[in-house]
Amino acid sequence: MEELYAAGTLPCTGLSSLTKSKFRSIQKDWPYQEHSLPIGILSVFISIQRLSDSGFVRKENSQLAGNSTNNEIPLLVMKGVSKRFPGVLALDKVDFELMQGEILGLVGENGAGKSTLMRILGGIYPADQGEILVEGKPVRIENIEDALELGISIIHQELNLAGNLDIAANIFLGREPVTSPFRVIRRQELYRQAADIASMVGITKPMTTLVEELSTGEQQLVEIAKALSMSARILVLDEPTSSLSPGEAERLFNVMRDLKEHGVSMVYISHRLGEVQHMCGRVIVLRDGLRVGELEGDEINREAMVRLMVGRDISRFFPEVALHRAGKSPVLSVNNLKRRGCVSSYTFDAYPGEILGLAGLVGAGRTELISCLFGIDPAVSGSITIDGREQTIRRPADAIRAGIGLVPEDRKALGVILQMAVRENITLPGLNTYHPILLDRRRESQVTNEQLQALSIKTPGIEQEVQYLSGGNQQKVGLAKWLALSPKVLILDEPTRGIDVGSKSEIYRLIRQLADSGVGIIMISSDMEEIIGLADRVLVMHESRVTGGLGRSEMTEENIMHLATGGSAK
Repeated sequence: MEELYAAGTLPCTGLSSLTKSKFRSIQKDWPYQEHSLPIGILSVFISIQRLSDSGFVRKENSQLAGNSTNNEIPLLVMKGVSKRFPGVLALDKVDFELMQGEILGLVGENGAGKSTLMRILGGIYPADQGEILVEGKPVRIENIEDALELGISIIHQELNLAGNLDIAANIFLGREPVTSPFRVIRRQELYRQAADIASMVGITKPMTTLVEELSTGEQQLVEIAKALSMSARILVLDEPTSSLSPGEAERLFNVMRDLKEHGVSMVYISHRLGEVQHMCGRVIVLRDGLRVGELEGDEINREAMVRLMVGRDISRFFPEVALHRAGKSPVLSVNNLKRRGCVSSYTFDAYPGEILGLAGLVGAGRTELISCLFGIDPAVSGSITIDGREQTIRRPADAIRAGIGLVPEDRKALGVILQMAVRENITLPGLNTYHPILLDRRRESQVTNEQLQALSIKTPGIEQEVQYLSGGNQQKVGLAKWLALSPKVLILDEPTRGIDVGSKSEIYRLIRQLADSGVGIIMISSDMEEIIGLADRVLVMHESRVTGGLGRSEMTEENIMHLATGGSAK
């Protein structure tokens, strides 16, 4: 490698961190012979040399790929890709191209074909039709190993990490440096390799830190480091900020910008269209398995993306907000409620027909509060009153009997049972009401069909497994199972997380309809626009305490952030 630099064949320009001096310092500090340099470091340098030879890494004065010229050869081309599942044409002759060093946005409603297209690229699904070219050459991607060999790595929304292993073990899982012939892991070398790659993406924790002890944002960076350790040059990031705080998201964006400067191409999939506009120089839009449009530069804005995604103009994204009418008796009263391990106590009221927002930064204690209300983590003191009657809530069954329903943040893990039918999911919370002696399937089917109609749930039938529904319809099933019980209070934790724009608008309409019918709604959301657009009133939390409440006229981003960062009510 030293000879490569001496000969001038490994370029230094345009590489802010991977420079000749950096390589020499690594080599100088390494106590062994040159052939013992960590594979991770060598792979990074060799990868950059390979990419440089093909014109992949830009010189300092090169034009960035987001504004590339028409005669530039794309790094990746997918031509006429089609994929059919039983009864569904998921992709219909889709064309897709990714330029070198580009951050490309890929957007569309749930079920539009985004994930299917990327899973074909990542070797998870085979394409039924079409071809893939990398650097202008046809390639065959029949499995994940083929994709990794080509430098293609997908970072899924549900991170694929082993929480009980440390950072270094996760980065090189299955590829650890070992001794011969007994294949004992060389720990010192493993941690040195991992530290070098981790530093490239801004990981500052010791490599011996267990992944389960990291924040979600830090775990996201470990996934990126793992991809870079395999010389990834195409990264697909699927909803990478869905569980991140604003600070963690900005840190991720900085890492992405740095990777772009080093020639790594990225496909950015997100329903947060503001982030897409902020980060991407070009956006491809899919709808119903078709490529329906492309936006570039100044053309990229929320309205244009939404029009292409849904095929119509959503003139009013949020439904009309009904003014909260004072004088009603609260449907829910919480008085000096204290949960285990928390110094502060909670006191607030929620009214029938009202949407009460709970705002705050990640870690503010909002989810912990509703876990206490629902009996998941029972309160140690204080009282909960429903419709004027004090309730003893020690477990979720007590909360359900009192008339409280909870739609949790993670719908796939906690909100629905994916392998069970729509009917089974909707009737599960009230199962005891369907079997005086034997299970009354006729009544189950009747209630299920009523909910399908009321919520416009799209499914081939009530026996369809929920895992085969779109994200928006899965969320509706999660709502329907509580609506079938006619709750007095419905708690919604991040109700539109991972939901596409069209489905969001529908979920908002349903939430408003529920409130108008007299249900008291408590809605947790990290989306400021969602809180301001939907809530009648908002309580803001910071470090497990309520720092203040805001009415409609006071509800601004500035006021909410003031309280969310520990400021006192003005």
